[in-house]
Parts: sequence; C-alpha cells; structure tokens
Amino acid sequence: MSEKDSAKKRIDELVELLNYHSRLYYVENRNEISDYEYDMLQNELKKLETDNPEYIRADSPTQRVGGEAVSGFEKVTHKVQMGSLKDVFSFEEVRDFVDKVRETVSEPAFVVEPKIDGLSVSLEYHDGQLTVGSTRGDGFVGENVTENLKTVRSIPVSIDDTLPMIEVRGEVYMPKGVFLDLVKEQEDNDEQPFKNPRNAAAGSLRQKDPKIAAKRKLDIFVFNVQQIEGRELTSHKQSLDQLKELGFKTVPDYRRVTTAEEVIARIEEIGTSRFDLPYDIDGVVIKVDDFRQRELLGATAKVPKWAVAYKFPPEEKSTKLLDIELNVGRTGVVTPVAVFEPVFLAGTQVSRATLHNQDFIEEKNIDIGDIIKVRKAGDIIPEVLGAVEKNTEGFFRLPDVCPVCGTALIRSDEEAAVRCPNVECPAQIFRSIVHFASKGAMDIDGLGPQIVRALLDGELITSVADLYNITEEKLVALENFKEKSARNLVNAIEKSKSNTLDKLIFGLGIRNIGQASAKLLCAKFGGLDEIMNASTDEIAEIEGFGEIMAKSVYDAFHEEHMISLIQRLKECGVNTAYEKVQQDDRFEGKTFVLTGTLPTLKRNEAKELIEKFGGKASGSVSKKTDYVLAGEEAGSKLTKAQQLGIKIISEEEFMEMIK
Repeated sequence: MSEKDSAKKRIDELVELLNYHSRLYYVENRNEISDYEYDMLQNELKKLETDNPEYIRADSPTQRVGGEAVSGFEKVTHKVQMGSLKDVFSFEEVRDFVDKVRETVSEPAFVVEPKIDGLSVSLEYHDGQLTVGSTRGDGFVGENVTENLKTVRSIPVSIDDTLPMIEVRGEVYMPKGVFLDLVKEQEDNDEQPFKNPRNAAAGSLRQKDPKIAAKRKLDIFVFNVQQIEGRELTSHKQSLDQLKELGFKTVPDYRRVTTAEEVIARIEEIGTSRFDLPYDIDGVVIKVDDFRQRELLGATAKVPKWAVAYKFPPEEKSTKLLDIELNVGRTGVVTPVAVFEPVFLAGTQVSRATLHNQDFIEEKNIDIGDIIKVRKAGDIIPEVLGAVEKNTEGFFRLPDVCPVCGTALIRSDEEAAVRCPNVECPAQIFRSIVHFASKGAMDIDGLGPQIVRALLDGELITSVADLYNITEEKLVALENFKEKSARNLVNAIEKSKSNTLDKLIFGLGIRNIGQASAKLLCAKFGGLDEIMNASTDEIAEIEGFGEIMAKSVYDAFHEEHMISLIQRLKECGVNTAYEKVQQDDRFEGKTFVLTGTLPTLKRNEAKELIEKFGGKASGSVSKKTDYVLAGEEAGSKLTKAQQLGIKIISEEEFMEMIK
C-alpha cells in the first residue's frame, strides 16, 4: 500500500470514528472516550488532511462546527453563528498564536478566561425581556429550551429595558456538589448514573418537563455578546463588564494581558486552582480583546483567527492496587471496589474507585498487586484505566458466593453484574426494607430511611417480616419516638397487610421484576402459593417475560431464605391472594410497550391504565406488539418499532383512547 493510500485509509477511519463519538456526545448525551482522547484523534485527522487535502471528506468533523440539533424541541436558527475555537495543547502553540496575531495587528491585548465545561446556549432579550433560549446545536441551528433555561436561577428573565435587543452566549453547567448528589440518587434507584457533570447538564437541559430541569439545580456563566442594539461595544473586556452591570453571571476571573508570557502565566494560575473550583473547567480561552483588531484578523472557514482554547490534559497517576473490596447493594449487586495506595488527583487524595463488574476487571486485566493507572472522570469520580505493570498472572475473579451471607451468587445473560439473591443478606437488609416500605411497594407511610435505620440500630427488626411484630411500646422505648408517631407507624404497617399481592411481590425486590411484571404474575396465577409452585416454563408463558425473567422468579421463590420469609409474612397476616381489577376490556388482547419520558404520566401510571382496560404492558418490542407509547428521549425500542411498522402513539393519543 502506497503512502497516499495509507493516508486515505487512515483519514476514512478517523472520520468514521470521530463522527461516531461526536453523535454519542452531542445527540445522546454520553461518551465512550475522554475529551482528551477525542482531541488527539481530531488533531491527527487535521494534520493528515492538511498534508492530503484531496482526501478531505464532506462529512469530516473538521468541516463543520460540530453537533446536531436533537429532535423533540422546536428548532432555532442562530442569526449569529455559535462557532467553536481552535484547540491548542501546548505553551508553544500558545506562543505561536500570539506571534501570528502580532504579525497582523499592532500591540494587541488578550482576555484570558477559564473554559467552562458545560453546554453552550444562547439567550435573546428584546426590550429587556428574555424571549428565546436555545442550545448551540450545530452552531447554525439549535433547540428551543427557553422554559428549561428559565429554571436556571442565575439567568435573569428581565434586564435593562432601554436595550432594544441583546443576544448573549453562555455555558450551562452542573455544580460538582449537585452532580455528586444526583449520581448518588441515581445509584440508589438502580439507574445508570451520568458519567460527568457536563453530560448531566446536557441531559437535564433537554428534559421536556421543566420541573425535572429545575430539580437539577443548573447554573450558567455568560461569556460573550453575540449581537446588541442600542449600545456600542468596542472590546471583549468592555462587553463582559457591561454584562455584569446588566445582571448576568459572567465567566469568572477574566483578565486582560498583553504578552505571551502573561497569557501562559494565567493558564498556569487557572490550572493550579481548577480542582478547587465548585464547577468543571477543561481549559482556558485566549481572545483578542479589541473588536476592530478581530475584524482585521478574520477567520478561517471553521474557526476565528483571533482566539484559541488551551485544553488541559487529563491528570493520570500510577499506583499499586492493594485490595479489591466487595460491596453488596440493595438489589444484591456485588460491586468490586479498587483500594489502592493514595494518590493526589484533581485536587484531592483518592484511594478507592469502583471496578463495576467482572467484565470490567477482565477488560482492564487487573489483579491485586498490579500497578494501575487512575484518573478522575470529569475531574470528580476516580476511575481505573488499567494495569501499567503486571505483578500477577491473569486478573481478579469475583467469588461464587456472597461475601456477606454465603449465598450462591447469580448472573443473568442480560447484564454484567452478579447478585446475591438472598433478601435477608445483612448487607441488603437496610436497602431492602426501605424498598419494601416505599410507595410503589407496600407504601408504609412514615417508614423512611432514617426510621428504618433507627429500627435496625434498636434491634427491633432484622428483616421485613419483623415490621409486623412492632408495637407502640417498643417504638416509644426508642430515642426520639413519641406516642403519636409510634401509633401512626404501627397503624401504617397494619394497613399495609391488606395491600394487593402485586405490591408485596414488587416489595420483595426480586431481580428483573418491577411493578408491571408483578401484576402480570398475579394476573396469571392468582395467588402467591400458585406463583411459588409454578415452573419456569409456566412463568415464561406470560407475555413479555421470557426465560430470563421466569428464571429470576423461579429461583427467588425456591431460595430457602425467601421461603422462610414468605411463611413469616403469611403468619403475620399479610395478604397473599390476588383479585384482578379491570375497568373494561377495550384493550383486551392488545400489547403496549412504553419508551422514553412521558409529558405528565409516570411510566407506572401508564402501565396501570393499560392493565385497567384489559391490555398488557410489555418490556420489549416484537411483532406481537400492538402499540408503542413513546415519550421524550425514546431509544432503541422506538427505532425497532419503526422498523417493524408498529403503530407509535403519544401520551395525548393514548389519553384519547381511554376517554
């Protein structure tokens, strides 16, 4: 293969790879590689294209600003392009930039400011009122997210009304503390957590329901005036000062300097303090201050010649893997956690990082005693990149039994995690009792996490069955328990005995069995004894179950701890019979699949409505599916439904069907 052919082949490979990762980031709000890795690949492509311009493809990421407008929001055409900047990765490149500017204009000054790592947005004000807020999209067309942006409290909804019009650009971000709280909440709910604050901010701003966006506590830094009427601005620093006066939260600590060495000194200062900031920055922006000089400098087809963005490389450290601890969560997932010699990363000392599952350990080829490389994903959450020096042969293997209770661990074909199926495993008890008492399960009012912890610490309970032996006298004997609160809790526990069987089954926390699945089980077999006596094949006959879910149910109800627990619950008088409630049969024989986030209905509420009218709610799309009820951010289920030609309905259409 000739040198030219080799270059063409590599250009094609890089274009495909970069477009793939660009779509993950801009459209799906997730990423598989770091920003630095992406930048390095794009840098390689730029150099190849410079040397081989005849092979530049129209779909190359170098030929566009980047990104696509995500469907689901009204499109907004930007009157002033929301462009991107050229990235540089060394001080030598910074000096080259300053020298090139000096070749065109005399005595230039530069404004140096931190590069906030978030989602770029435009805010338009007419006669002092915020009229349109939009995302950057591809730089030319974005999405109208005005209502969500109004939930960002640092964005003024009105400013000086003597200005006929002003459009500003800013970066919406999620503070580090808010991000950590959100990740903890997602993990507690067995949801896939966001990987970094930037993805969390992007995902939050694209929520159809502004209430969800409001709960995410997003913030913004405004860093540019896109266009303005009624006032003349001559420099960038002047425009930032004006934005401050108008009440905008501007990009912090911007400074005006005149030499390359002063620029580099500011980069080093910002880099030193970046880990102490309550928000993420991924670099430093250097802009020519004077607007007339910017006009003289001009721009290329893709980026301005009057600004660059210096990107920080990720901080990575090597350390020794001392141990791998095994943590057992609420649903029994056994999560391996790396314990390594402490290293200083992104401003803090770290010594632990999750290893996720067995597949991750095998992929990274790590074992206790190896020298591993670690970093902080998004400069917040520690992650293990892999082994850099093998001191062992092979990789660590998770045990076959639970490290806490000794029950045989199970792993389904659908996931990489291994689980302890023992609902009375001491490591799971706290979480399992909280889940058992939750609204979707037994709905025991007043029995939240703090009360559960108090009951465990006071040795009043060791399992969910013990709840039904609690008396007012026992509760009052505990610290901070008053007679009224004790009476209310005992009454709430007693009331839960009469709940429908599906709530009990869901409350037991069987893997793969949610609220809808529990109802289908009950509708099929009619009572708990019948479910426990059913074979895997009989359970698998339920529409939407299949072998994996059927095996989960069969295994759970044949585990000795579960059998003992069920017997105790029966003795306490908990209902184990089931009577199907159906309003009418208009959906008889019809199967629905739900995907995405509905505007007003929660997914469980929609499933209950389907079942009330005789229909079935399935978890997967097949040729037997009659309707796909699709909401915002619908994923692969929607795609499959479109391929199969299945009727897709909105929540509005669904509500019309049940009127």
